[in-house]
Formats: sequence, structure tokens, C-alpha cells
Amino acid sequence: MPGPAAGSRARVYAEVNSLRSRDYWDYEAHVPSWGNQDDYQLVRKLGRGKYSEVFEAINITNNERVVVKILKPVKKKKIKREVKILENLRGGTNIIKLIDTVKDPVVGAPRQLYQILTDFDIRFYMYELLKALDYCHSMGIMHRDVKPHNVMIDHQQKKLRLIDWGLAEFYHPAQEYNVRVASRYFKGPELLVDYQMYDYSLDMWSLGCMLASMIFRKEPFFHGQDNYDQVRNCHLAFP
Repeated sequence: MPGPAAGSRARVYAEVNSLRSRDYWDYEAHVPSWGNQDDYQLVRKLGRGKYSEVFEAINITNNERVVVKILKPVKKKKIKREVKILENLRGGTNIIKLIDTVKDPVVGAPRQLYQILTDFDIRFYMYELLKALDYCHSMGIMHRDVKPHNVMIDHQQKKLRLIDWGLAEFYHPAQEYNVRVASRYFKGPELLVDYQMYDYSLDMWSLGCMLASMIFRKEPFFHGQDNYDQVRNCHLAFP
């Protein structure tokens, strides 16, 4: 945890983690509880990210349909952080629920489905996503990878879930963070210019990029070839 505050500071929820006990945010000391990998049977591949594969599966102990995220080889520290964050956010508004953690490496393939949303749908789902972000921010956590791939929508049941917390991090005022997070088209200006003292507003920029894409039917809304070009595109869009 950083020392005396200096420099950048979030306007909201700045002291959430400093007011909690260390075991809430000290994920490196966390010891995950591992379940039984044989309880789950993979059904079909749903998607793939930089660090993981995603499958639809069945919990054979109760016949419950679940989503299984299989991590590629990564540092144990990263796994602990994601598990700890999901445990802290369990039961939160529109947050994907962590049911179990098991050990078993498997390879998969990508799949994605896009829908044409009405004006009402856009406003409804953006409100649902805002509720998810406000909840995780109120818990002292930045998602740091908000993008369409990480927002699951069940259009029939009008349900939304914010998923993939692999890049999420606990927020402490004046702390410097890694800028190699988020996808380029949804990166906030702070990341594009390597400013490390960012806060929750990073997620709000990403949400804004998603909203603009939906409204103007342009995916992605900002399309830069590299970080410099991405900044240039943002400047041209907002003179």
C-alpha cells in the first residue's frame, strides 16, 4: 500500500481500501480454495482472450449450466488477484458470480455474437453496466478491461453481466499502476500517454467508447493503429 497521498486521487471511493482490513485487498497473501475439476463437463467453446479461454459447461453434481474460464499459463500472483477480486464482489449488482475455482489447463477457440440494439436497449444495458461499475468501484476495485467482449448480455431475459476480472486491481490513492491494461480501442487517455496514477475514471472512458459504438454503429468508435494514433483519433473526434 502506498505512503502519504500525493498526486492523483479519485473523486469517489478513494478511501475504500484504506478503511478495510489488509486481508480485503492483499491478494498476494490470499490462499484460494480449489474445487474438483471432475465436477464440470465442457459443452462448447464460447470465446478466447489474451490470457484465457471461455467455455459453456455443466456442473454434473447438480446439472447447473455454468461458464468456465480457463487461464493460460500466467503468474500465480495474477490468478490470486482475480480470484480475490471475484470473491470480494460476489453478490454484487450485475457482477458475474464466482462459483468455484479448479486446476485444469485446456485449449479452446473464439466465438462472438453481436446484436443490433434499439435505442431503448442501449440505454437499458448502459444503465445496467453503470450499476456494475459503480458497485465494483464502491468496493475499491477498478475493472481495467471494459469492452464488448467482457459484457455478457442475455437479450431474451434482459440480463447483463460484467465478466473477466483478470486485469482488475484494487485502487489506492496516489499509487502508480501498470499502463499495459485494457484493449487499445477502449484505453483511456491516461494509458495511451503512459500516465500511471490513474483511477476508476479509466473504466468510465471505456464505457463511453462502448456507448459511442452502439449509438453510431461504428465498432470500434476510436480505431488507432497504435497508442499514438489512438490519441490522435480521440483528438480528432473531440476537437
